[in-house]
Amino acid sequence: MSDLPASASSPYAQLDWDAQGQPRSQLFADVYFATDGGLAETRHVFLEQNELARRFAELPAGGQLVIGETGFGTGLNFLCAWQLFEQSAPSDCRLHFVSVEKYPLTRSDLQRALALWPELADYSKQLLAQYLAVHPGFQRFTLSSGRVSLTLLIGDALEQLPELDAPIDAWFLDGFAPQRNPQMWCPELFAELARLSHPGTTLGTFCSAGDVRRALNAAGFKMKRVPGIGRKWEVLKGQFIGQTTPAVKPWFARPPFNPAVRHALVIGAGLAGCASAASLAARGWQVTLLERHGALAQEASGNPQGVLYLKLSAHGTALSRLIVSGFGYTRRLLEQLHSNDWAACGVLQLALNEKELARQTQLAAAFPADLLQPLSQTQAGSRAGIALPAGGLFYPEGGWVHPPALCQLLAKHPQIRLLTHSDVLELTPHPDGWQATSQGQLLASAPVVVLAGAADIRHFAQAAELPLKRIRGQITRLPQTAASSELRTVVCAEGYVAPARNGEHCLGASFDFTSTDLTINNAEHASNLQLLEEISSDLAARLHSAELDPATLQGRAAFRCTSPDYLPIVGPLADASAFLRQYAKLGKNANWRTELPCPWLDGLYVNSGHGSRGLISAPLSGELLAAWLNNEPLPVPRMVAEACHPNRFALRSLIRGQ
Repeated sequence: MSDLPASASSPYAQLDWDAQGQPRSQLFADVYFATDGGLAETRHVFLEQNELARRFAELPAGGQLVIGETGFGTGLNFLCAWQLFEQSAPSDCRLHFVSVEKYPLTRSDLQRALALWPELADYSKQLLAQYLAVHPGFQRFTLSSGRVSLTLLIGDALEQLPELDAPIDAWFLDGFAPQRNPQMWCPELFAELARLSHPGTTLGTFCSAGDVRRALNAAGFKMKRVPGIGRKWEVLKGQFIGQTTPAVKPWFARPPFNPAVRHALVIGAGLAGCASAASLAARGWQVTLLERHGALAQEASGNPQGVLYLKLSAHGTALSRLIVSGFGYTRRLLEQLHSNDWAACGVLQLALNEKELARQTQLAAAFPADLLQPLSQTQAGSRAGIALPAGGLFYPEGGWVHPPALCQLLAKHPQIRLLTHSDVLELTPHPDGWQATSQGQLLASAPVVVLAGAADIRHFAQAAELPLKRIRGQITRLPQTAASSELRTVVCAEGYVAPARNGEHCLGASFDFTSTDLTINNAEHASNLQLLEEISSDLAARLHSAELDPATLQGRAAFRCTSPDYLPIVGPLADASAFLRQYAKLGKNANWRTELPCPWLDGLYVNSGHGSRGLISAPLSGELLAAWLNNEPLPVPRMVAEACHPNRFALRSLIRGQ
């Protein structure tokens, strides 16, 4: 919000603690919950006024309920709702909780606050285990073995909520009192609540002020005062009775397709395919994962080490916002891996020229220090454990991961069946969905198919128009020496070198836009060694790189897959020719508005084009696909989902008259 005191510039809440150990906001001079009965107040104001016990119990098989909240605070409301859900809802149902918070608590403050509620310890322990990499924008948490999803919108409510695409069933209108934070209790916010509601959406709030009640009524809610609890004589409860606004961009709307049987085929068992399968399986889908090789992660996802590297922009681009959200989701996911398969050692991006230094200076001003930190040459060398030619940006939460281990983790679910040596050559529509065949032999069929085979998905007629391209990359494996073991963090320039895993450093990777040959190339080994020299002549000497013969080196080559705008391609597919006919008027008037429905290919989705950022973007993209398919809150801002949508290319062609 605007007009806040200078302390508002801190990305985290600044707290005082009273004599009873309860938190109080320094910025708003207000309490986070009732000091004489926070649990009782939460349950009365939010759970009871939204009738959640009954609604959870009445959920149909495989059903879900979506709660929206306007102030996450200490997470008390969320934990109480989660506890009630576990106690009341059928075991195959899911809870989605979406909450906006401008000033999140640090992990240590959150832990201290939640320790006040020992009866919620089973839930707070799970939240705290995942509470890391909580950076600005949309942050998705997966809890209770996938049964509960928490999406935190970190930032100003009036900036974050307009980007939310979610069908909210119940609202917790919470936050600091109107006299302490008047900017939040405003008609603009209530209009966003209405936009995200549907007839029957309920709302509970502790604030019974007449102007708040009247403003909510004007937004489309029918509010009434009801008895309060403790010092709250009255609270408000209500229901949305207004009209929802139809989508003005049908090519980005949610497909109406709702299969009777939740069974999906995922073609391609690399990181994108395994992530797609995992997100669907967590929602009760039966998934058949088809892989043409003899095991998963055999192509670009099969490298021994991959880096959680954040190539960001200071200008809030769709790609940069996706990277921050995806980094957080992957980073939380990695907590489940064994220590030999990933290392939170940090990532250092060197500034080897003035242009890169200027870019990094902009980034340091745009992002919080817990995400990235500028280091001098001396500081960078101290952090890395080796001599370096320059300083740079350090990402303390980054590191390296063994991608096949992450794929194994994602695919290890009882709802996922892996079929190897299954090279799908053709997809054919069928009355019950889609059939995947190879040389006339039926491999599998299902009402939903996810194409996750990188650039090879263009071999299918339905995806042939997607502008995907392959880029060859080769890594070099260098044996660790006693001296090279001093390397303590990943160091990047045009490529990267990582601390050793299983006695080997991973160095690379090359970029070749023309070659289609995956045979190991000695010239690219030599180029990687030159890259090592540029990153650190000290490390090169420790690895005796000048004495190495490229012809004797071990390595691995694979194809990255990228799109023209470097964003992944994630979402439902449309019939390309029908799309161009349906929306041909856009070629004459880019502002043309229509309600003509998009000609979707029912049940056909894609998750591809992740380039060299797959570790960061592919797992969250699996969540995005699952949200499309299950009518859930999208885990990324609406503008990011649209920027990644497969229809963006056909739309641009129409508007440009191509």
